[in-house]
Amino acid sequence: MSTHMTYQPSILVVDDESHIQHVVSLKLRNAGYLVETAADGEEALHAIAARIPDLIVTDLQMPYLDGIGLCRALLDSPDTNEVPVIVLTARGYALGEEAVELPNVSAVLSKPFSPRAILDVVSDICQIREKAA
Repeated sequence: MSTHMTYQPSILVVDDESHIQHVVSLKLRNAGYLVETAADGEEALHAIAARIPDLIVTDLQMPYLDGIGLCRALLDSPDTNEVPVIVLTARGYALGEEAVELPNVSAVLSKPFSPRAILDVVSDICQIREKAA
């Protein structure tokens, strides 16, 4: 067994639709990422308090705390204000200007999206962050 450890970025997938959460997390795990999941923004904040991920993929529309509320909460903390976020939106649901302008929103993908597309965006963001580290 090799003692060389390769860095595995951790990703938090936040979506109240369990099938989307499952498909996205499965695709990311199969690509070698460490994946945790949460069903809404409040649950995500609890998961983040325990372990800050390298990247967050979140749905926009969720109960309790939506994707934009989650992004704003992350910006309020110096520990999480630089964690990049990919926001998933339902087709036809326009993101308000304030959401697009949030500095931690790295990408916005419309549902339905291809799992390959999400993997490409995640890979790009993780590579940029790894180079910057």
